[in-house]
Amino acid sequence: MDSAPSTIIDFRVRVPSSVRPPIAAGGEVYTQYEAVLDIGAGWHKGMDELLAEMDLAGIGHAVLHAEFEHGDYADALNEEVAEQVRLRPDRFSGFGTVSLEPLSVMRAVRQVERVAALGLKGINVQPSFFGLAIDDRPLYPVYSKATELGLAVAIHTGVNYSRNHPIEAERPVRLDQVACDFPEATLIACHGAWPWVPEIVAVARRHPNVLIDFGGLAPKYLGVQGSGWEMMRHFMDRLLREQILFATDWPVFPHGRALAEWHGLGLRAETLDALLHDNAKRLLSPREEAVLI
Repeated sequence: MDSAPSTIIDFRVRVPSSVRPPIAAGGEVYTQYEAVLDIGAGWHKGMDELLAEMDLAGIGHAVLHAEFEHGDYADALNEEVAEQVRLRPDRFSGFGTVSLEPLSVMRAVRQVERVAALGLKGINVQPSFFGLAIDDRPLYPVYSKATELGLAVAIHTGVNYSRNHPIEAERPVRLDQVACDFPEATLIACHGAWPWVPEIVAVARRHPNVLIDFGGLAPKYLGVQGSGWEMMRHFMDRLLREQILFATDWPVFPHGRALAEWHGLGLRAETLDALLHDNAKRLLSPREEAVLI
């Protein structure tokens, strides 16, 4: 390894999808997100725009996630993620997903096997959007198969803005149960688990296999007193340093603004290194790590 700066890795962006259904098909899920987050035309950005925005922000690599919040598009999204990774292995790694509407356990297990066969690095699940909780037992075969195959599991944890899907199903204490039952799994709490920040800090502190990404969030709030992020800001700068991941959930949050706000928090240099690249590189394969240095 030379002394050149390491490549910044965005650990979670949405694949710009030609197979994703029109936003209007999502009904309340997306209209409410739009009302809160004002993403607008960002939902329709393509691969060229993603690459251009990454280049402008100085982000060398991103992990494409096959995320979806309604319907059954898992198989097509998995294939699309894999194709984008195949075309640009220096720029992208990938996480697949499974069908949850409805959840057919054996079909989902086979989808996990397909994700591994495609060379992807993990699966992404958003249980609450499909009437499930993080620790619901029908999801356990999915977690088990992913763990067996060496795939990380990224799970929507914390607030969602749909008014039809209760957020209690996404509490970190439920992720704690999964971590207890799967101590060999690599579990990623997406979105930082706000508003249960002390809870996710406690879960991550007791489970080294639980990591936290902050995609879709404005990092500046970690430095705002009264925001609820104070405990995370304190623990991430030392005790949880190896369990944090830079992510934007692009196109939900812009790369340049996210990086500027992280650099404005006054974190230790070694913490920023862990956040922006070191922890992500550790989760990716040796083959990919070689091209990320």
